[in-house]
Amino acid sequence: MSLQDQTVSTTETQTAPAHGVVLTDVAASKVKSLLAQEGRDDLRLRVGVQPGGCSGLIYQLYFDERTLDGDAVRDFDGVEVVVDRMSVPYLDGATIDFSDTIEKQGFTIDNPNAGSSCACGDSFS
Repeated sequence: MSLQDQTVSTTETQTAPAHGVVLTDVAASKVKSLLAQEGRDDLRLRVGVQPGGCSGLIYQLYFDERTLDGDAVRDFDGVEVVVDRMSVPYLDGATIDFSDTIEKQGFTIDNPNAGSSCACGDSFS
């Protein structure tokens, strides 16, 4: 068989770009627990920002079964965190944690890109 008779096939795998959001181990455990309570293993944690709030932008944090074109995805111990393409620059370097104390219970976002935030903590600029 000559070289001309051989065909080389290459396969490219489409992978979503990564993002700079970090999910702590505590937050990943809480997400897994919530998904287990719902009996769902097809959901991922979607994080984003949108216009609104008293400081200009508000955070979105919810479970989503979809992956949209342009989404950036990272896996944290089996938990997929998805960020839409428009939110990636606003959330680069942000850390999502979970607090369960007397003073506070819930997910928190520590975002180094937030120049200022309002008193409620849900809005930033």
